[in-house]
Amino acid sequence: MSRQETTQAGPVSSEATAILDGLAEPASLRLLPESELQAVADAVRTEMIDAVSVTGGHLGSGLGVVELTVALHHVFDTPDDRIVWDVGHQAYPHKILTGRRDRIRTLRQPGGLSGFTKRSESVYDPFGAAHSSTSISAALGMAVARDLDEASAKVKGAPAGKRRNMIAVIGDGSMSAGMAYEAMNNAGALKSRLIVILNDNDMSIAPPVGAMSAYFARLASGDAYQSLRETAKQLGKLLPKAIYQRAAAAEEYARSLVVGSGTMFEEMGFHYVGPVDGHNLDHLLPVLKNVRDSEQGPILLHVVTQKGKGYAPAEASADRYHGVVKFDVLSGVQAKAKPNAPAYTRVFGESLIKAADADEKVVAITAAMPGGTGIDLFGQAHPERTFDVGIAEQHAVTFAGGLATEGYKPFVAIYSTFLQRAYDQVVHDVALQNLPVRFCMDRAGLVGADGATHAGAFDLAYLCCLPNMTVMAASDEAELVHMVATAHAHDTGPIALRYPRGEGVGVDLPERGVALPIGKGRMVRAPEGARVALLALGTRMAEALKAADALEAEGIAVSVADARFAKPLDEALILDLAGRHEVLVTLEEGSVGGFGAMVLHLLAERGALDAGRVRVRTLTLPDTYQDHNTPDAMYAEAGLDAAGILKTVKAALPERKARGAKLVSVAQK
Repeated sequence: MSRQETTQAGPVSSEATAILDGLAEPASLRLLPESELQAVADAVRTEMIDAVSVTGGHLGSGLGVVELTVALHHVFDTPDDRIVWDVGHQAYPHKILTGRRDRIRTLRQPGGLSGFTKRSESVYDPFGAAHSSTSISAALGMAVARDLDEASAKVKGAPAGKRRNMIAVIGDGSMSAGMAYEAMNNAGALKSRLIVILNDNDMSIAPPVGAMSAYFARLASGDAYQSLRETAKQLGKLLPKAIYQRAAAAEEYARSLVVGSGTMFEEMGFHYVGPVDGHNLDHLLPVLKNVRDSEQGPILLHVVTQKGKGYAPAEASADRYHGVVKFDVLSGVQAKAKPNAPAYTRVFGESLIKAADADEKVVAITAAMPGGTGIDLFGQAHPERTFDVGIAEQHAVTFAGGLATEGYKPFVAIYSTFLQRAYDQVVHDVALQNLPVRFCMDRAGLVGADGATHAGAFDLAYLCCLPNMTVMAASDEAELVHMVATAHAHDTGPIALRYPRGEGVGVDLPERGVALPIGKGRMVRAPEGARVALLALGTRMAEALKAADALEAEGIAVSVADARFAKPLDEALILDLAGRHEVLVTLEEGSVGGFGAMVLHLLAERGALDAGRVRVRTLTLPDTYQDHNTPDAMYAEAGLDAAGILKTVKAALPERKARGAKLVSVAQK
């Protein structure tokens, strides 16, 4: 088999195991002859498929960069040379080759490897990631730090240090985000020695590649071409300006005939090389060596890959097995459990379709996550009113603001964690102008295996502080239906609704949603003589009811209320709860500084705490970044399950004693 032929992967063979057993670190990989690297790539691909079949996770993206990963670690001196993977979900092959193969079957498992790059996990992960389009900025920062160190050593007369390369690997999807271009613009101006590898995995940018384009890429990346080009530039500057400008234009035209359409990158100050077949090591290795040894300023190497490469079920799938649950390696069949209730994402999508059916002004916007937000369903029903703007959350928000000024009713469906990327636009372009944009935040709260990088922990804190903003959280799937209707009807300013990943609790869904009164909660349980009040925002309601049942079994009556709104608060409801109960506990799937803080502020402002008659406790997510685990385990760790609520109530609840006796908590008995 020649080096450029990729085998179809199956179960891990003894041969593949033996190959990888001898490659504990990339230094061992660099000792191998190039003729053996395709066998390494095939072994890595097989190992990755087998591991992800057990753990679930991102598969297609990693399969597409196996040869590129092997080539990078063979050509570059990692970890001294830094490789920054954009997003990081494609870094499973990188983890296998960088001393983590023995733990690769703990991916995304409790206490196991992260599904993304993580600095605390390995010296081969110089920059953590999980959100997109950050790699070029980070790698440029590293390159400038290297340049400053070199300049300082030179001034001090110290010997020159080791020559080090900084490499950013970024996908073509991530190049839709403005941050990537901000970084490239800065890199072009600084002229620092930086290598950006554009991993084009869906042919959206590049023409077909082959032997001729590989030859031209190798030619253009080599010292001979670059030296000749620089010499011509210097000689050209001796010519009259008009002639020099014409010569420069002619040179660029001639170069485009050699290396293809890299003009945009050239205009930003990058030396463009490519496109190169990212699965053909005969083409890839010499170009990477030329790029490594170049003294040129920033270089962009355009590599074309195929997502899902080398695994037939992935290659045949529409999404190339981008994200999978556990699956059978031979058949590719995924072990998807039958849902007990509809997913919140689907309930949102179907509710939005009904709103659009009745109102032609309803439009939906997402930022490269149609499937994850339910906008794919909306797009099937109303394609002309569906806008996927790519990985461009800032643009999505301001785009929605523009639609709102013209009388449309935009629903911006973005994961809570990704809306963070557009905060200035939320504040300046929407809230400040009081524009009726509807923010629909999927993945609110904890998300399990995706860990801290994807947790929707902060939206309550960063939205509730904004004037004009209305913020809702659904306690179950039926409430979500009503909140979509509420957002649709609300036309006097921005409004946000949040809902979690996963299935609902199994309640019956209304045929159509009904707009809720803004800022009004609801009593779920109100027994006579209740000593404790649980005020829940969002889907902790189910755990609040379990805790209430346990307390009532011990003879402690508990009121349970659904806040519905974090802003504006239902002031009458909250003041009543504080006035009639000995203990008031707020519950939210968000960070410190969110709903509980809003409630405490209200109680303090109204003097409801002055007499000391009620003990208030706020249960929030902890003031830490929680590592990946199952959502249930993470909420238990946060004290936001029924057991944690019970513990908090018992610690706060005064024990009733004879009049005049000192009050102590039940937990102090």
